[in-house]
Amino acid sequence: MPTRGKLGLIAGGGDLPLAIAARCEAEGRPLFVVRLTSFADAHLVRYPGIEAGMAEIGKVLSALKAEGCTAVCFAGTVNRPDFKALKPDLKGAMVLPGIIAAATKGDDALLRKILSVFEAEGYAIEGADDILGGETLPVGALGRVVPTEEQLFDLRKALHVAEKTGELDIGQGAVVCDGLVLAVEAQEGTDAMLNRVAGLPADLRGATGALKGALGKSPKPIQDLRVDMPVMGARTVENAAAAGLAGVGGIAGHLILIDRRAIIEAANRLGLFVWGEDRR
Repeated sequence: MPTRGKLGLIAGGGDLPLAIAARCEAEGRPLFVVRLTSFADAHLVRYPGIEAGMAEIGKVLSALKAEGCTAVCFAGTVNRPDFKALKPDLKGAMVLPGIIAAATKGDDALLRKILSVFEAEGYAIEGADDILGGETLPVGALGRVVPTEEQLFDLRKALHVAEKTGELDIGQGAVVCDGLVLAVEAQEGTDAMLNRVAGLPADLRGATGALKGALGKSPKPIQDLRVDMPVMGARTVENAAAAGLAGVGGIAGHLILIDRRAIIEAANRLGLFVWGEDRR
């Protein structure tokens, strides 16, 4: 079980940091937000915190200590930086060579190295799913729509492709339609991948009134789930529908849901399935 002391939220982009901050606020848990420059959502300024560059590690650690944080959570999207363009502080300059070396081995090695810096300072690392109360994808259908066998075939192949590319530290998602792999997620993220699918010829994908194919999201087999577990929100469902897909899914227990109710409402309204594959 995670500690319930004051949380330091290292916030990148997207909805996940906002959901974590809102959950802490609702539970009355003390929170301090480190808003990563050029990534964090502007709405996070309503919470106590600071803005910091990616290499200002000394600034971040000093602020977390001064605020009495006992744990940290890394959440949100952050693009891999141009390391030559970073402006580290003294602590950042000390640890940056090790971080750069880890980055050459892939994103997961990079994340593990960054985690080790904070763990060495005595901070517990909490996963977003723990803070959000375990709001992960359940087994089976989430919402009214149940996938057909053909749609499940596409989803399971998409999950298989996502897992295989994850072994190579490439991404966490893939799209399959009629057994054909239409897209694999890399650095651009899920939304951009779905936009690419929406731009493909109509005969390769589904369309309004004739949805087909599926998006599958799976964690990389080598990744630390405390930091980089796949995430899905209502926007994922909406973008999948815009790309002509019949549904989305992932590994049950290994896909964080941002606003479960909104996801179900979007899926029911758009006629998409949301499926949790049982891997127990």
